[in-house]
Amino acid sequence: MMKRLFNRRAVRCGTMAISLGASLLLGGCATSGGAPLSTASVAPYRSTLALQGSIGINYLRDGKRESLTGTFQWQQTPAATDVTLISPTGQTVAVLHVTPAQASLQQSGQPVRTAADLDSLTSQTLGWSLPVAGLRDWLQGYATDAQGQRFSASPANNTVVTRDGWKVDYMTWQDGLAPVPQPKRIELTRLVAGDVEELAIRIAIRPAVEE
Repeated sequence: MMKRLFNRRAVRCGTMAISLGASLLLGGCATSGGAPLSTASVAPYRSTLALQGSIGINYLRDGKRESLTGTFQWQQTPAATDVTLISPTGQTVAVLHVTPAQASLQQSGQPVRTAADLDSLTSQTLGWSLPVAGLRDWLQGYATDAQGQRFSASPANNTVVTRDGWKVDYMTWQDGLAPVPQPKRIELTRLVAGDVEELAIRIAIRPAVEE
């Protein structure tokens, strides 16, 4: 199963595991010392976006805790989202393609798997759920909060609980001196019960690639 390929203990010949990497699971502080926090909100939302970065996952399933890391490539358009997950050794672990109607997942040498939604598909294959629909907003500093209101992050307003039960913390920003903040490190914590008892995702974003 794909889940086993992500287990760091399974890194050996033929596997494409994302291994333990504690350094990527640590988020920094948004500001240092007593400097005033910027109240500027993030840049206007872009429906077409390409970026990449590092990802770390901590989850507890059936009483067993796992810690995984790797890198990712992200591309989104108004119609679809494509995500490539890459192991620390540079091997492609999975390629995800998500539209409003269907999600697909492919790993090297195996048939494409499809499902109506990515949560169920990644849960079955990876052992944890990747919230791609939410990340289309969260990676840019936007969210829909628990009351259904649109949220725009800033260094002075950097935490939100979303309508679908995630806590999103914007830990650091690409350049603290820039007039328009851009998220750099994001911590996601799922607050509602699901396929695993606990799930936390930490993302370090490299500067976005302009369309």
